Amino acid sequence: MKISVLVSGGGTNLQALIDSIKNGDLPQTEIVLVVSSRKGVYALTRAEAAGIKTAVITDTEELIKILEEAGTDIVVLAGYMSILPPEVIRKFRGRIINIHPSLIPKYCGKGFYGERVHRAVLEGREKVSGATVHFVDEGVDTGEIILQREVPVLENDDVPTLAARVLAVEHQILSEAVRQIGRLIWIDVPTSRLLVSDISPL
Repeated sequence: MKISVLVSGGGTNLQALIDSIKNGDLPQTEIVLVVSSRKGVYALTRAEAAGIKTAVITDTEELIKILEEAGTDIVVLAGYMSILPPEVIRKFRGRIINIHPSLIPKYCGKGFYGERVHRAVLEGREKVSGATVHFVDEGVDTGEIILQREVPVLENDDVPTLAARVLAVEHQILSEAVRQIGRLIWIDVPTSRLLVSDISPL
């Protein structure tokens, strides 16, 4: 299974995928491309250190072209801070997943990203937070949920401590979601392959 990862920042979720592949938790899986929406982000450094092809792209047609040329089976949005153009969603429908730092449908949608999510959770006096992996559609955080995992919100939490606890869960469930999708794509006969587009959402 060939994965392309879209990033905009430090790339800790990207690193979690790289590590999962390296230690054998994601068999028959390869990250073939890392695309950033911005130059100079540390995620690109992580990818280059792992020998993965990188690119910085903001043009829609160019993005579609490079994803197709890489033979992309699954597109993973890992801290990608740009709204994915509808043309890309149509081209890879059912094959794009995103990781979000809340328990969707809470604290998601337009304006909820990064520290804003955790601050809103604390201001809402929630007892639990967590992370969600979901399919990407034309809405913002509206696609079908693949996996969720809760974390407790502690009495003395602030934004950094809650963010760190949620991020650890993000690393876990992103790899788990990719592994689940991989089980649907690959079958026991090594030379046989199923198309992701033929797979119904989990």
